Amino acid sequence: MAENPIHRSDYVVVGAGSAGSVVVRRLLDAGHTVHVIEAGSVDTDPNIHSPQGWPLLLTGANDWAVMTTPQRHAHNRSLYWPRGRVLGGSSSLNGMIYIRGHKNDYDSWAANGAEGWSWNEVLPLFKKSEDHEDGANDFHGKGGPLHVERIARRHPAAQAFVDAAKALGHTETEDFNGIQMTGVGFNHTTTKDGKRASAWQSFVAPVLNHPNLTVTTDALVSRIVVDGGRATGVEYHRDGEVLRADAGAEVIISAGAIGSPKILLLSGIGPAAQLRSVGIDSVVDLPGVGENLHDHLLAGNIYEAQEPLVAGRHNLLESQLYAHSNQTDEEAPDLQPLFLHLPYPTDGGAAPEHGYTIAPGIVRPRSRGTLRLSSADPAAAPLVDPNILADEYDVKALVDAIVLCREIGQQEAFAPFRKSEFTPGPGVQSRDQLREFARQVAGTYHHQVGTCKMGVDDLSVVDPQLRVRGIEGLRVADASIIPSVPSGNTNAPSIMIGEKAAELILGA
Repeated sequence: MAENPIHRSDYVVVGAGSAGSVVVRRLLDAGHTVHVIEAGSVDTDPNIHSPQGWPLLLTGANDWAVMTTPQRHAHNRSLYWPRGRVLGGSSSLNGMIYIRGHKNDYDSWAANGAEGWSWNEVLPLFKKSEDHEDGANDFHGKGGPLHVERIARRHPAAQAFVDAAKALGHTETEDFNGIQMTGVGFNHTTTKDGKRASAWQSFVAPVLNHPNLTVTTDALVSRIVVDGGRATGVEYHRDGEVLRADAGAEVIISAGAIGSPKILLLSGIGPAAQLRSVGIDSVVDLPGVGENLHDHLLAGNIYEAQEPLVAGRHNLLESQLYAHSNQTDEEAPDLQPLFLHLPYPTDGGAAPEHGYTIAPGIVRPRSRGTLRLSSADPAAAPLVDPNILADEYDVKALVDAIVLCREIGQQEAFAPFRKSEFTPGPGVQSRDQLREFARQVAGTYHHQVGTCKMGVDDLSVVDPQLRVRGIEGLRVADASIIPSVPSGNTNAPSIMIGEKAAELILGA
């Protein structure tokens, strides 16, 4: 039986998501041959491309539908985490909100040893990607692959959220990525011509016929091939065959906060004792792989509406608020309540037929968890334990966020829409009751990060050049390298990480 031919290129990129798509495009632009390998399929589902379609993608064919281990600080519930398994990755499933985070987020990365990642150093990378409808200015770019635009036809209930928060004294913010992050306002979105602008559609689809590009979909990478301390390629499973892709220059893992550490662990790169326990030989004893897992948390303050709400024209997530809890005196806000003009139970529980959600969110969590292998089988789901609400600050901040959202929900601006509060409901009033409610319903804001942490300490997996410690020719570029999550949605930061990775690779 003839051996399967090995595909050779300059670079192998594992994962065609937010960061991977950027890396692919920039390496192609620089004249290199690139092979991108994606576990999911081609992005043909029409719900991917409709800005209103994302709720219909959840638990579907293009969703990894990660389930966490039972969370002991959250009523032993297993949480459902949507993660994109498709060209575009989670940028093909997300809510299309374009938020970068606060400048202090990035300055803290740099202060903790991530040299080159301060706000002033990453802002040009955000702008490089961007094609903002406002044009170029101090905060935005024009002419990049990623189109960003404002909410033009505002939903009346989303406007009511803004008006209600202003009535409570919150200032209006025109641009959460501009001079003033704190306040209430309408989001900017990664959409164009009425369609989602995923990272794949923005960066790679326009050059899909490039002669130097090879795209392999429906392919599960099982391990990184390491020869003499250097990554030389990857092994992957497709259509029942085990195939190999070799990289003449480097291998870049961009499989996300769940996929990237899993691939490293399957390759023997991680905590040696832990790997031995599942029958994997250690290649590099790297104790930080799978540590530092964290996520923004979301809860649901849901209202039953008096009648069906009009359909939205945008992403269903039009307006939001940045505010400070009573638990912090830092400059960066730690609460990000989000308005949805549909009922959205974060615990997957009951919801009214017609309604809307003011979703309390915390964006500077202190709880940290882990990702472990359940077995040496590449097809087996890993053990994902974010350990949510383990830190008392997270509980207190989330309760502050719920109190704030209920105050907004009771304002006069919502009178035309509000029939009654559905959750937490009138029987939940004291802070102790709200703490219990938070543990009962807390779910994901879809912003998992941190499992291949960048830094210079003993638990860092990659250095500030994104090179995996102890292995040559191997980098990780995605949200897994984030040391501490930015105070905002993680798609824009992941795209920035892709830009930074490409510059580092090409500079090398």
